[in-house]
Amino acid sequence: MAGDAPREGDLVVCSITKVKENGAYSVLDEYPGREGFIFIGEVASGWVKNIRNHLRDGQRVVCKVLRTRKDGSSLELSLKAVSDERRRETLQAWKNEGRAAQLLRVLGEKIGWDEAEIKHTQEEMIDAFGNLYGAFEDAAVNDKALEEAGFEGDWIANFNEIAVENIIPPFVEIRARFKISVIVEQGIEVIRKALSSAEELTDEEADVKVECFYDGAPFYRVEIRAPDYQVGEATWDEVNNRVIGVVEDGGGSASSERF
Repeated sequence: MAGDAPREGDLVVCSITKVKENGAYSVLDEYPGREGFIFIGEVASGWVKNIRNHLRDGQRVVCKVLRTRKDGSSLELSLKAVSDERRRETLQAWKNEGRAAQLLRVLGEKIGWDEAEIKHTQEEMIDAFGNLYGAFEDAAVNDKALEEAGFEGDWIANFNEIAVENIIPPFVEIRARFKISVIVEQGIEVIRKALSSAEELTDEEADVKVECFYDGAPFYRVEIRAPDYQVGEATWDEVNNRVIGVVEDGGGSASSERF
């Protein structure tokens, strides 16, 4: 991101450099050499009696870009236009990207890359994954992620190792296959009911998703996505119990296998 120019409407991470009576000056942490100004009317909703009750020198904040100069060197910023949730998300993304840059540097030092090679790889990964942290996230859960994105080289194994050791995956996936046999009348309906009972465990608020797929009789695949291993395992246990229970109650037999 360094070297690019933020656009109007973007959220940017800033460090306050000087607080004045009518507003505050800041530097943009993600865009070296670019500065911004927060007018007092954009500091907080309502009347701001004393701006220093809201901002101080050295404070890190998240602002929305209101306007930019033609050369992109200075911007008008708004602090009040950023919700608490967006502020937390933006700060976390900024921290993640900084951490990813450090990890890539560790990789570079380990395998003997120079600064140009590290920078070039970082830019390529941002193009491929949207951001550098995304590359590490994907590699932490899928050791083929970089190769699938077009990267080549023996260094990928080292990258994957660093990713697994340092990145907590944003979710976990559990896959299993059921072998189901129902030879009684309405057997198809029994299977449908069993798989539907599993998918009912999907909980968007808890970030849990359960999907079932037909792999060709008598096999049916289930895929579970959960925010962590504990939730994932608990969901799998419930899925397994439900599917087998419904099938057996319907006069059939079922077994499962994780993979």
